[in-house]
Amino acid sequence: MKAIVLPGPGEPFVMENRPDPEPGPGEAVARVLACGSGLTIQHTRIGRGHTANYPIVIGHEITGEITAVGADVDGLEVGDPVTCFFYLDCGRCKWCLSNRPTLCDSLGGHVGRQIDGGYAEYMKAPARNFIKIPDSLDWKANPAEVGVICDALATPYKVVRRARISPLDTVAVIGAGGGVGIHMVMMASWAHARVIAVDIAPDKFDKCREMGADDTVDASEGNLTEALMDLTDGAGVDVVVDFVSSAQTLTEGIKALGRGGRLATLGGGGGGKPFEALGREFSGKELEVMGSRYCTRQEVIDTLNLVGRGDVWPLVTEKIGFTTEGAENIHERLEKGLVLGRAAMMVAG
Repeated sequence: MKAIVLPGPGEPFVMENRPDPEPGPGEAVARVLACGSGLTIQHTRIGRGHTANYPIVIGHEITGEITAVGADVDGLEVGDPVTCFFYLDCGRCKWCLSNRPTLCDSLGGHVGRQIDGGYAEYMKAPARNFIKIPDSLDWKANPAEVGVICDALATPYKVVRRARISPLDTVAVIGAGGGVGIHMVMMASWAHARVIAVDIAPDKFDKCREMGADDTVDASEGNLTEALMDLTDGAGVDVVVDFVSSAQTLTEGIKALGRGGRLATLGGGGGGKPFEALGREFSGKELEVMGSRYCTRQEVIDTLNLVGRGDVWPLVTEKIGFTTEGAENIHERLEKGLVLGRAAMMVAG
């Protein structure tokens, strides 16, 4: 098979010819049709904040078709269309048994970091990491869009549940023009909330409105809290979803919360600097600040079904060929924040 390999952090991609993978016990192999390209794997590409077993084949947002299954595998057959669950969780610890796999005590890493991922013609993984694509989705006609559902849409779907977003809420999405941020706008709108898109790139606001934003705030003007308070007539927003998570955005986001407000932080690029918050604000307004990352298998399944019944549709704006040149170009654009929504590598055909 052909595989686009990342030799090390920040190094150029290399096309390699490798033997087709063969599944061991509990494993399966899928032929990859398409693989999403987002900021999560760009972090791996340049070695930012995550360890990886270089050389590595990155990518996990796949549409694939099972070609082989190993011994002791139930529920998967050759020919099944599948996508991928990102975390290599153990399935046995108290967190996995509580359906919180992102907190796994014995996490084995991630697909595309600790084991080879989807930038290849074939991908081998634990069978439990392959999730069947429902019949309601035309995965053959739309492999790029179907592939990115497992992360770009499933992650904000979890936030809708975790932050308890309801139809009467006002939700501010910070970093709304990013690959997951714009899908958060979409999912908050799906939940019938009023959505305020916040970004420093005003050229992305038209697409944010198209995806469901009711209002926009240009955070580059430096008055985020005041702008959100003005848009809510001084009441404050009910939910802030922060994909930037810098000290400034977290501080301003908390200040902009109204009574009973919730802030969910998902960004990993804030630099780890402390943010400011007044204790009396937390008790006086009964505020909640929560972290959230990725999702559960059931949330991936739920999101696939939401798309399958026509509630939402993922935003893929760039499709690239299965070449190192294409990979280099799209990852350069991801690093510069130039990709609107998601990009995808078209591996097969």
